[in-house]
Amino acid sequence: MGGQPIIILKKGTERTRGEEAKRSNIMAARAVAEAVRTTLGPRGMDKMLTDPAGLVTITNDGATILDEMNIKHPAAKLVAEVAKTQDDEVGDGTTTAAVLTGELLKGAEVLMEQGLHPTTIISGYNLAEHKAKELLSDIAIDSTDEHLHKIARTALTGKGIEFSREKLSELVVTAVKSVVKQENGSKKVNIKDISIERRGEGSVEDSELVAGIVLDKTKTHQSMPVRIENAKIAILATPIEVRKAETKSEISIEAPGQTRMFLEQEERQIRQAADKVIKSGANAVFCQKGVDDTARYFLAKAGVFVTHRVKKNDLLKLSRATGGKIISSLDEVKPEALGLAGLVEEKMVGNGEMIFITGCKNPDTYSILLRGGTEHVVTSLHRAMHDALRVVGVTIEDGKIVAGGGAAETELALRLREYASTLEGREQLAVNKFADSLEIIPKTLAENAGLDAIDMLTELRRQHEKGNKNAGLDVNEGKPVDMLKNDVIEPLRVKTQAISSSTEAASMILRIDDVMASAKDEHPKKKPDLSDLD
Repeated sequence: MGGQPIIILKKGTERTRGEEAKRSNIMAARAVAEAVRTTLGPRGMDKMLTDPAGLVTITNDGATILDEMNIKHPAAKLVAEVAKTQDDEVGDGTTTAAVLTGELLKGAEVLMEQGLHPTTIISGYNLAEHKAKELLSDIAIDSTDEHLHKIARTALTGKGIEFSREKLSELVVTAVKSVVKQENGSKKVNIKDISIERRGEGSVEDSELVAGIVLDKTKTHQSMPVRIENAKIAILATPIEVRKAETKSEISIEAPGQTRMFLEQEERQIRQAADKVIKSGANAVFCQKGVDDTARYFLAKAGVFVTHRVKKNDLLKLSRATGGKIISSLDEVKPEALGLAGLVEEKMVGNGEMIFITGCKNPDTYSILLRGGTEHVVTSLHRAMHDALRVVGVTIEDGKIVAGGGAAETELALRLREYASTLEGREQLAVNKFADSLEIIPKTLAENAGLDAIDMLTELRRQHEKGNKNAGLDVNEGKPVDMLKNDVIEPLRVKTQAISSSTEAASMILRIDDVMASAKDEHPKKKPDLSDLD
């Protein structure tokens, strides 16, 4: 080749390979895991996050923290994805999943320094994961209705609302049990049928469960009725206003009376649009887009309740609850397309109005109205309630629970070490390291509670070796106790999902031995200017 260099990558591309790439990825992932580790457990601390606009978020929810952190490193993003997946699948255990991922990578780093190849470590971790799931199924117990309240309270613990846990857990269990359906012989819970609205005024104790839908909206005209009984609801995805031209257009006024004629023509169009709604028999309108002032006047005169700028998700909930169709053209507003509800009412909540739609055609629709002293309180409460709804839902679906407080992890670690001794080959070392990694959960609970982590871990191991498989760490008493008797329980799926997702993420990071970061294009292609086409 005559010594001529061969250029494969674009100029400016950064590339790290081999041990350096592995070390860099592990370090980045562990740094993210450490960032959320202090939030774990009932004594965990909160994080304050601010965005470029100055908005402040205060939370100890792992998924929220990692989402708001705006992470750049690709390996660190995988840890954030673990927390997001955990949140989407089961609603709780996001911090546990992230911390466990970091600890698995820490253990893998030690093993690689001892000479183990990453593929051997991954093989051992996969063996441990499958065995851990088997063991979890073995130690899990069947759940009852009484357990549902305890699971909700456990999910709400450490969210700064301990004094209202009883009231909120009752709301959660009642709401979830109301949307349970039987499908192919198994129970299914659609949490989307439960809406959560919030109002940052009042007390947390003022929170309530509403059989229907609550919207943070008001009627669009003062003379409209405040209360509509036997509501026939038009759900519109189209505006009630004069349609604007999609391209640039001009109107030439050549005579003095033409302006008036033009305005009268617009008014006639709006009147016709309003008449279509009125003639359909609708006495309540929920519109995704705008409603013209003139249309509001005509509809108010006919006694129709109207609100606009309703979110698309709320339109979908209205459609599900009332049986009405989402109408995309005013020509489709017919009696058979309308939804039905017993009552549509605008009520004062705190210092503002909200709309309550109750007595819906589909009775399996519920809303939780959260109240709190400040906006930060209700925002944090909203996240906690979402977690509680999800964990109660998966418990009803699976019917299995395990002890919390680090009890399940300690029992798994003990049994995995026994399992490792039956293996031949180097995978045994990886399974042992997996067992050690699981103990990061009780260790972190102790550290966050200000207890001696080594003493607590030693005592927990001793209790489990004696056969007390439900022994977990009581952070209030500062000693291991039976978590089932202390009502600290978690759904089985929270644990299995955390173990699965953290093992997969750790394995993916360990497989990477080459990282190529592309440089920014010095001459990015400009988008074509479409203004010349007008």
